[in-house]
Amino acid sequence: VQLQASGGGLVQAGGSLRLSCVASGSLFSNMGWYRQAPGKQRELVADITRSGSTNYADSVKGRVTISRDNTKNTIYLQMNSLKPEDTAVYYCGASTSYDFYWGQGTLVTVSS
Repeated sequence: VQLQASGGGLVQAGGSLRLSCVASGSLFSNMGWYRQAPGKQRELVADITRSGSTNYADSVKGRVTISRDNTKNTIYLQMNSLKPEDTAVYYCGASTSYDFYWGQGTLVTVSS
């Protein structure tokens, strides 16, 4: 199983970024984005089921949209109106019937 995340970078406050995560090696039920800021625990940003049901952290609701292309085994995270507090390493995670897998992180830095 491999989860390959991309799309992070440096952006000014108020800007936008789109993260992508390509998964391979299994059929995944839930897939999602998580983030970990320095000195903080990893937290859920948003996740999406195979049928497209979504769930968002309160801190990102209205600013972030998760989407999924099952034909490409890929999820996306469109982030708008970014804030300095969104700065973190963003990780893609995916679950099968038996396990949960992490991808490598992609760093998002939002400057004020």
